Amino acid sequence: MKLWDKGISVNKKIETFTIGQDRELDLHLAPFDVLGTMAHITMLQEVGLLEKADLEQLLEGLKNIYKEILSGEFSIEEGIEDVHSQVELLLTRRLGDVGKKVHSGRSRNDQVLLDLKLYTRHQIEKVVQVTNNLFQTLQRKSETYKDILIPGYTHLQVAMPSSFGLWFGAYAEGLADDMHMLQAAWKVANQNPLGAAAGYGSSFPLNRETTTKLLGFDDLSYNVVYAQMARGKLERLVSFALASVAQTVGKLAMDGCLYTSQNFGFLKLPDEFTTGSSIMPHKKNPDVFELIRAHCNKIQALPQTIGMITANLPSGYFRDLQLIKEVYIPAFEEMLDCLELTAYAIENIEVSKDVMDDKRYTYAFSVEEVNKLVLQGVPFRDAYKQVGLQIEAGDFNPERQVAHTHQGSIGNLCNKQIQDKMEKIVTSFNFEHVHEALKHLVT
Repeated sequence: MKLWDKGISVNKKIETFTIGQDRELDLHLAPFDVLGTMAHITMLQEVGLLEKADLEQLLEGLKNIYKEILSGEFSIEEGIEDVHSQVELLLTRRLGDVGKKVHSGRSRNDQVLLDLKLYTRHQIEKVVQVTNNLFQTLQRKSETYKDILIPGYTHLQVAMPSSFGLWFGAYAEGLADDMHMLQAAWKVANQNPLGAAAGYGSSFPLNRETTTKLLGFDDLSYNVVYAQMARGKLERLVSFALASVAQTVGKLAMDGCLYTSQNFGFLKLPDEFTTGSSIMPHKKNPDVFELIRAHCNKIQALPQTIGMITANLPSGYFRDLQLIKEVYIPAFEEMLDCLELTAYAIENIEVSKDVMDDKRYTYAFSVEEVNKLVLQGVPFRDAYKQVGLQIEAGDFNPERQVAHTHQGSIGNLCNKQIQDKMEKIVTSFNFEHVHEALKHLVT
């Protein structure tokens, strides 16, 4: 079944090529296609394009399909082109001709864009929740190990004292900044395109504000041409947010690879979190961090991939946009897996508490000694030279202590302020507004 079928058979090779992976990927959009259809037909009845009795039948039928989707009983049958066709086919089979009335005033163009926006909203919420879980894990570790020193590096050379409190906390605050990117993506996704039809509106007296309210959107994509042009742009903007999270998580994974190696020895994964070698019996490899790093690098390439698919498209709809689904929809699960596994690894990782006792890190305290001299009245350049000469002569024997008190330093991590920052951003998404709207729609 094809919604556009006019009795002309399509060449089988062409049909297979043009459908691509749409049927498989559309299963991810199925619940949102039903929700969008429920909102659309409710609006059609409001503006006089659908009888109340028909609306009641259709809503009941759609609620049944929605339940089937959530229970895993829904599928897109062989020969059915996409999720939109499957839903309409089921309605027509079960309700007769009334099932054919759901498409008035819309096109598959605004239908799939709506599905993608609803799907994106749902996935962003999951990413926010799992990112926040990782954030909380890092914050707990930062507080627990805030007094345990480790060396900090510049150019991968030992530089100055750092701490596990700083290291864990740095990635926590990084995720808070990434949350701003997710918030921007949410705002773009949370605008209703329904009513744009094929990109040029409809001669029916549609009430787009009604569907906006029913679906819990914050606002409309008003201009119908722009609403259609948002396809591809939406996915790219959201992928930038995912890439931002992936950059933070990927760098954390890279540090995990370094710090669990024997040459560093700052951290240790539980043995059951590691893998072995087929010929070297001593090996305990941090494959979990290596694969998280690789997946995150892949996600960081996503904006460029989508950008290249859409780079030379003029206004209006083009089938090129279909290919975006193939890289966009799987990216969410990939990101969620990375976040969950990182939180799991960090929660269970062991911290070495005597790292700075190693003589290799003696020079990390050179700046501390310079600063002590400055506090005693020695000009900074003279103090710097004095400590430098001690190092060159092999006479440098520092006290292995630090006294950092300013905001964000070893002795004043500001974790409470970072926690407040994150909570403020997460609360501002107002997910509950969407939950209430969709709950009302389906009940």
